[in-house]
Amino acid sequence: MQCSFFSEGAVERRVRTAGTATLIAAAATTLLLALGAAAAEGSIAIELNKLEPQGKTCRAYIVIQNKGTTNYQELKLDIVLFKADGVIGKRFAVDLAPLKADKRTVKLFDIEDTACEEVGSFLINDVMECKAETGPLTDCLKDLNVSSRTNVELTK
Repeated sequence: MQCSFFSEGAVERRVRTAGTATLIAAAATTLLLALGAAAAEGSIAIELNKLEPQGKTCRAYIVIQNKGTTNYQELKLDIVLFKADGVIGKRFAVDLAPLKADKRTVKLFDIEDTACEEVGSFLINDVMECKAETGPLTDCLKDLNVSSRTNVELTK
């Protein structure tokens, strides 16, 4: 009867390789979980919830869900209003701050001299200011998730 054994060096190499693969898999899993948590942490959902006529003005109701742990002291958006025919109607700034961490908030703003039926869509053109308690934040536009419950589209 013939028995085959691995040499001591071959066993060590296999154990080292298996151990390294396990460590790499564990590190990758930890990194993916951390990245997922960071993405969720910076996530801000902005919903155009309602447009309401106010004489010659249109009032917009915005629901903001700050899903993360960041308290925003400043969050000013550059908004472009497109008319129903697709032509740019107005450009203005909207300040949504302050936004508390893990909190849902309702903000409203009036669009002067614009009837609600004239509004075709809104574009969040850029984030003009974005600041947390720890200081200015960069690239906040990527953290915004937008939606609309109205027939008026909100995009970024």
